[in-house]
Parts: sequence; C-alpha cells; structure tokens
Amino acid sequence: MTQQVRGVIARSVGKPVELVTINVPDPGPGEAVVGIQACGVCHTDLHYREGGINDEFPFLLGHEAAGIVESVGDGVTEVAPGDFVILNWRAVCGQCRACTRGRPQYCFNTHNAKQKMTLEDGTELSAALGIGAFADKTLVAAGQCTKVDARAPATVAGLLGCGVMAGIGAAINTGAVGRGDSIAVIGCGGVGMAAIAGARLAGAAKIIAVDVDDRKLAAAREFGATELVNSTATDAVEAIQAATGGFGADVVVDAVGRPETYRQAFYGRGLAGTVVLVGVPTPEMRIELPLLDVFGRGGSLKSSWYGDCLPSRDFPMLIDLYLQGRLPLDKFVSETIGITDIEPAFEKMRHGDVLRSVVVF
Repeated sequence: MTQQVRGVIARSVGKPVELVTINVPDPGPGEAVVGIQACGVCHTDLHYREGGINDEFPFLLGHEAAGIVESVGDGVTEVAPGDFVILNWRAVCGQCRACTRGRPQYCFNTHNAKQKMTLEDGTELSAALGIGAFADKTLVAAGQCTKVDARAPATVAGLLGCGVMAGIGAAINTGAVGRGDSIAVIGCGGVGMAAIAGARLAGAAKIIAVDVDDRKLAAAREFGATELVNSTATDAVEAIQAATGGFGADVVVDAVGRPETYRQAFYGRGLAGTVVLVGVPTPEMRIELPLLDVFGRGGSLKSSWYGDCLPSRDFPMLIDLYLQGRLPLDKFVSETIGITDIEPAFEKMRHGDVLRSVVVF
C-alpha cells in the first residue's frame, strides 16, 4: 500500500526547496523501503537544485543517509526489516565485466529502484543519486542498503553514504596511501577532510592540507594534517615540495576539481607519484599540460569515483573503526537540523561555515 510522507524537493532550477507530501510505493522485487533517521546535506544536493546534474526536475533531494529497513520486496535476501543500514548509490549488478573479473567497485551497471516515488498529483520524482533521502521514508534498490553495526549513531553513519567515503576512498583505495607516505590534499571541505582522515588512518607520515580558508586549515589539523598551506599567501606547489624535502608528495588529492587545483596537484606530486582527482569538475572545464611533463614525471593520474569503494566491504569496516575510536566521524557533523532547515544549510555550505549539516528525522 502506497504511503504518504514528507519530502524535500527541488521543483526547478535555482528555486528554493519545498517541503511537500510524496507517495512512496510498496517495494517491488529487489527493492526496499527505508525509514530515514538522518541525512547529510551534501554539495551534490545543491548541484541538483541548480541544474548542474541534469534537468530531470522535480528532484527528491538527499542521499547521505542512514535508517531502518521497513519492508522489502520479493527476492531480497541481503537485508531484512529492522536492519540498520547506510544507503549507497552503487548497487552493483554482479554480472558486468568488472563484477565478473572480481572488481565490483568498478561495476558498469549499478542500479536503483525500478518504481518511482511521486508527488500527490502523480508527477514522478527523480531521486537524487537514486536515493532521495530528505524524506521520512524512501524507496531504493535493496542493493543500495548496506547493513552496519546499529551502535553507530545515524547522524555519523549516513555520512559514509557519499562525501566521507569519497574522501577516505580517494586516499586509501585510489591513491593507495600507506605507512610512511606523504600526501597533500588540496581543498579542505568535507571530502578533503575525509581524505586527510583516511591518510592518517593508513599511517601516512606527512599530511599536507592546502586551502584558501584558515578556518578550514585549522580544522584540518584536527583530522590529522601535519602541515597547513594557505594557497592565497603561499605557492601551493612550492609549499608541498618544501614540506617533502624538495621531492613533492607521494600522493596528491585534488578535492576541488578545477583546472588550477589539478595543475597544483600535478606539479606538487613527486616523481612517479600519484594524482587523484575526486573533486567534481563542471562540463566546460579544460586543462592543458605539456605532454613531455606527463611522460617525464611518470606515476599515475587517477580519478576517484565514490572513493572506488565497495559499500558492502567498506561501510561496515569504517563503522567498526569509528566504534573503536580510530575514525573521528563525529568531527564531520557541524550541526544537526530539521527537515525545514535545508535551504539555510545550503547557504552555510556555500560560505564554508559548515563541514556537514545533518537533517535528523
């Protein structure tokens, strides 16, 4: 039986979000309905509202979420009603070339729920990243639900659903940072802070935080940064090289995704070092690099999509590390807010006043 719940939608480009009644259908085969307990406010939600993802309005926003499975459809075996889960936007298919080669984190055919949630008049909603969790309940593919230890608060667990996982994964999974390595992270928003936390977790010896905001740099120290560089006052490349004995960092993570920051990452890495792009560029952005420099410096130029994570592997592990006191997920939560406070949270995010505002249901 279809349920009616509250949900926050973006109806058109640039317009303030609206709290409306939405229809959530019963789960079909391979689907689950999840009662949302908490959901982070992510830059991606703002990109949806601004038309930066696509033009399939209206959008049901929200995707960094955790909650309780309420019901499941036929054929669902991975989760059951009552399970505490983190929602992910990468339900792997198990059958594509990547999956059959044992690399499901690169699945080419990730999927979402087949049914659509709707407005009261029947208008179909496009769920942000196939989730749509600024709502009391949402409908997802069962594979988008990852069961984790219920002792973790939903306010921190849900953050692994997007930004925190993207950053930790960029450092550990994509960049393969290890004990004794040096890493520079350009951009100390939520994703960059998570890359710093991941590098510390992996045992990096030198963690260089680069940003234009001294407030963010001070916070980066709390997450494990050993060196702070304000690139408005100091040349970022020179500072990274100086902090690494003139060599450059073993890994440089670009958590901004602009041509100028990518260039800093490229020249800030050491010979045979690795550049990881995890910040999301816009379609018109271009970069030019001398091909001889690409050849002569060796190493790897990588992109990290969702931190190259496998939710079923990484989410439970990271929650366990949080419960052991080894991963400070609480530090990412700048404030908890209500479902009517999302528009002000977007403004705080624009001005760099928060790492994460988290909606509590």
